[in-house]
Parts: sequence; C-alpha cells; structure tokens
Amino acid sequence: MSALETPITPDASSDLPPATKPPRVWKFWGTSLWGLFAFAAMFVGQLTVVAYYLLIKDAPLDATLLIKAMSSGTTIAASVLMGLPAVCLALWLATRMARQSFADYLGLRGTSWKNYVIGTVALIVLVGAWELVAKGMGRDSAPTFMLEVLKSARADGALWLLVIAFCVGAPMTEEFFARGFLYRGWSESFLRPFGAIVASSLVWTAMHLQYDWFFFVEIFTIGLLFGYMRYRSHSTWLTIFLHGLNNLAATVQTLLIANGVISP
Repeated sequence: MSALETPITPDASSDLPPATKPPRVWKFWGTSLWGLFAFAAMFVGQLTVVAYYLLIKDAPLDATLLIKAMSSGTTIAASVLMGLPAVCLALWLATRMARQSFADYLGLRGTSWKNYVIGTVALIVLVGAWELVAKGMGRDSAPTFMLEVLKSARADGALWLLVIAFCVGAPMTEEFFARGFLYRGWSESFLRPFGAIVASSLVWTAMHLQYDWFFFVEIFTIGLLFGYMRYRSHSTWLTIFLHGLNNLAATVQTLLIANGVISP
C-alpha cells in the first residue's frame, strides 16, 4: 500500500439504528384540530344509536319520530355510552401520532387522598352555593331536561342504564376529552395552564346545549374547579371521580324530586 492510500474502514454510523423522532405534545392548533376530530367521532358514535332506534321502529320517518328518538331516556343513555369508545379511539390516534402513550398524554395517573378530599369538599361547597342561588332566584334545582329523561328511562325500564351513562360513561368521555386531551395540549401552548383551564371549561360547557343560561354558568364554574384540580394533581382520574360524583348527586336529587320526596 502506498503512502497516498488510506485504508477504507466501514462507516460506524451505518451500524446505528435509524433515529426516531422524540415524543411531542400537540400545541394550540394541533390540539384544537384533533379536538374537533374527537368531538366529531363522539357525535358519530352517538348518532349511530339514534339511527338504530329509527331503523327498528316500524313507522315512517318524520319529525315526530325523530323528536321521540332524541328525547328517549333509553336512547340518550345508550348514545352517551357509545360516545366513550368513539372518543377513546380518536384520542388514541392523536396520542399515537404524538408518539406518546394514551394514559400518559391524558394524565391518567393516580394522586393523593388529600387531593380527593380537597376536590370533594370544594365541589360540595360550590354546588351548595349554586343551590342557594337557585332558591334565591326562584329557580328549580334540577333542569327540566333531567326530569324528562329520567322519567322516560324509568318508563322504559332502563333507569339503571341511564345511571351508568350519566355517572360513569359521561364523566369518562368528557374528562378524557376536556381535562385530559384539551387541557394537556393547550396548557403547553401560549395559553399556559390558566388559559387552558378557562378554554377547556368553555368547551365543556358548550357540550351541554340541553340546558339554559343559568345551568351554563354553573357548569362553567364546575369546569373551572375540575380544571384547577387537574392542574394541581396532574391527574385526570381525579376529575373523572369528581365529575361522576357530581352527576351521581344530580341524578339522586332528580330521582327524589320525581318521586315527590323533595321539592324542585
């Protein structure tokens, strides 16, 4: 070998595995667009139940049948439950594209008993304050929508399904979406945690179009509490628990009103 020749050695970098992209968090626009996708998936999942109800009815499709389907306690309960797998699938796809696990991205982790106690006490105080405001304004404590749906489900023998939908299905679906996915992405954008708490609460409130302005404001304040507890504990399981507790209390209250045990 001449002095001008140099031995050719294998490129050591060729033996290295291909570089993988690091995990990411969807920021404001990414979270917003994926959020719209998840909401659309939830809507489609719920709509399939209504479509099935219409198909099995041996009656011509008209406005009366459609209104009956949309107001049936059984249909509402089933549609709420169908929204959960649809949202989970959409959010799983979003977190997969972000190269993160579903549980880590959505904050599905435990927290201390102290946070559970603080959240529960704060929720009781907040809801109790709204009860006093409602009484002072001469308003009913329970929305008319809740009473009608509960009566419909009981008439169909599906009260148990409605309780599961309201106290388990709805809290999981809405918290995965609002305090899990939306809060996570928006809190790491220009909104920061405070803005993410407010924005996710506004979106969550807008998902309850069946109520009037009074319950809109109440729901928004409850959403702010849930958002703060999500920020404080880093746990969406905590907000799911608080959400389920709130819905359970509202369901029991509505049952007592419907049975004439307490006044509206």
